[in-house]
Amino acid sequence: MSLSWGGCSMKDTNKTYKVPQTKGPGSGGPASRFAKEKPKIKNPKETLTRLFGYVGDQKIRIGLTLCLVLMTTGLHIVAPIMMGKAVDDFILLKDVSGLSRLLLVLFLSYWAISLFTYWQSLLMIHVSQYAVKKLRNDLFRKLQTFSLHFFDTHSHGDLMSRITNDIDNISNTLSSSMTQLMSDLLTLLGITVMMFVINWQLALLTVIMIPVTMVLMGLVGKRTRKNFSSQQGNLGQINGMVEEYFTGHQVVKAYGREEKMLEEFRKKNQELVQSSIRAQIFAGLMMPLMNFLNNFSYAVVISGGAMLHVMGLVTLGTITIFMTYAKQFGRPLNQIAQLYNTVQLSIAGAERVFEIMDEEPEIKNIEQAIDLDTLQGNVLFDHVDFAYEKNRPVLKDVSLSVKSGQMIALVGPTGAGKTTIVNLLTRFYDIQRGRIVIDGLDIGSLNKESLRRRLGIVLQDTYLFTGSVMENIRYGRLEATDEEVVEAAKLANAHVFIHRLPEGYQTHLSEEASNLSQGQRQLLSIARAILANPDILILDEATSSVDTRTEIHIQEALLHLMQGRTSFVIAHRLSTIRKADQILVIQDGRVVEKGDHHSLMAERGYYYRMVQSQYKSKAS
Repeated sequence: MSLSWGGCSMKDTNKTYKVPQTKGPGSGGPASRFAKEKPKIKNPKETLTRLFGYVGDQKIRIGLTLCLVLMTTGLHIVAPIMMGKAVDDFILLKDVSGLSRLLLVLFLSYWAISLFTYWQSLLMIHVSQYAVKKLRNDLFRKLQTFSLHFFDTHSHGDLMSRITNDIDNISNTLSSSMTQLMSDLLTLLGITVMMFVINWQLALLTVIMIPVTMVLMGLVGKRTRKNFSSQQGNLGQINGMVEEYFTGHQVVKAYGREEKMLEEFRKKNQELVQSSIRAQIFAGLMMPLMNFLNNFSYAVVISGGAMLHVMGLVTLGTITIFMTYAKQFGRPLNQIAQLYNTVQLSIAGAERVFEIMDEEPEIKNIEQAIDLDTLQGNVLFDHVDFAYEKNRPVLKDVSLSVKSGQMIALVGPTGAGKTTIVNLLTRFYDIQRGRIVIDGLDIGSLNKESLRRRLGIVLQDTYLFTGSVMENIRYGRLEATDEEVVEAAKLANAHVFIHRLPEGYQTHLSEEASNLSQGQRQLLSIARAILANPDILILDEATSSVDTRTEIHIQEALLHLMQGRTSFVIAHRLSTIRKADQILVIQDGRVVEKGDHHSLMAERGYYYRMVQSQYKSKAS
């Protein structure tokens, strides 16, 4: 069970971290965080090799598919020979009985081709879907390993596009194109061999297309892949904008910025259209060129065959065979050219997927990381420095010492670094200098997953998942029984309002739990944390966005939660931290004052002025 928390993000609430914006005319504003990046084209052979590695564990299905492809290809190659035999042995000799038997064999052959092709498709659908399932699981598992900094600096919509659109393109290619490509290559090889066996002169006239086709595919393919990569990148940016609009639609409407958002969307949509048009222009060049080459080759074969027949070197049946072969020879070349564009789109998508999978997580466990079963809760920050961005320090030489069971309050102005301190304690980020010690152990030596299992976090902005109330509370400890969930809700003062819901604990929460009030959502997040039974508790502005009456209920629930636990409390309402064992005043990334409420009031320093300011504000 992972760490229990109530918010949708663990970013420092005192600081906003966005994707670096582009500079220059027209930059800035919400859309600039989806600035266009130059597509990175890697080694396509390496990408394909890596991609096909995902189908390697389905050798039986692939083997059966290959057998079916061989049989289908063999029948395709034999059919023209039977047609040539029909001309020379039955049609010219007017043998109706023999012709009828041969036509029946041809009918059965083409029926078998259709049946084998259907079976191939079924097998490859299974192969592709299992391969893509594995790829999607690997990508999602990789995303789980990244620190918050990764998600702070990557568009969420673009990440969603990679795990959906890009992988869908890969799936389509694996399910349909692999079989078709194998069939086309074997057909080309088989037809080429048979043509040279039957008549090498006509065979040379037919296969002259192959080198020309290869040159065209090489010239067009490079530009096609580059533009498909750009298209997929722009599609990811569009998804990012849509995801951001859905998340912040209330702000958009509140400020009347629908037209501004629409203008920015139109701009990005136009960039997507332009990149798509460029990609399709180059992709569309192949078919007209291939049709011209096919028709030209067909005319050459007919002309050459006619001259050889006049010279008495070939029969009419042989010409019929080569006319059929010329058509069949052009078909796989056309399909290979068309598949080439599809494969380029898949390569572009695979490169985007593997780009994420090749990212190294910023925070890793050491080889012999220590697993924790429990914590006493003694915490030490020893001369800690930290910066989210290089040369822009957020914490400067921060030192603090906390004993087990103490309540520590962090206060200070917005942006001072209060939330950053708890982000470092949970090891969502790694420090640049100093050390953080829990129960005598440097947190760098601890297994970060086991560390977070011993922590409980309640944030100002709670996050509840789509599902029932029971499931959302149980997220704190998945193996908990229904009775334990209900008990946690009672301790959190949430049982009464849950009981009044239409279906009680089985009430289904809508997206973002919009059918509950902010206070009710907060009580559920506290119940979740109580159920997790953490050793160290972090409360980040847990009561700042609720009314006074609801705050009283939340405070009572928090008292149950904090009892006997080391607690870190971030609060702007200073009345909620009067009983803290230790109050740390953070200003500009430094601890400027330290002590309990009475000692700090006696010093008449920064904390004293903050308290007086809040009293005056209440009085007015």
